[in-house]
Amino acid sequence: MGIIGSQIKPFKANAFQAGKDFFEVTQDDIAGKWAVFFFYPADFTFVCPTELEDLGEHYDMLQKMGVEVYGVSTDTH
Repeated sequence: MGIIGSQIKPFKANAFQAGKDFFEVTQDDIAGKWAVFFFYPADFTFVCPTELEDLGEHYDMLQKMGVEVYGVSTDTH
């Protein structure tokens, strides 16, 4: 499914980043920026570990390019 360059629908979610408390993220936080949203089915499972590791290995490069990365588990809220 080709969605590169498409705009995200309005959303509001709680986020976590190492070294920070939980904070709210909305579509306004990424307006005009590049972002990757990686959806996976459940935390702490063996589903998609290679994809998550690959994303982690490229995280610094993506940050240097101005891309913010969001991992989204469908089993947490």
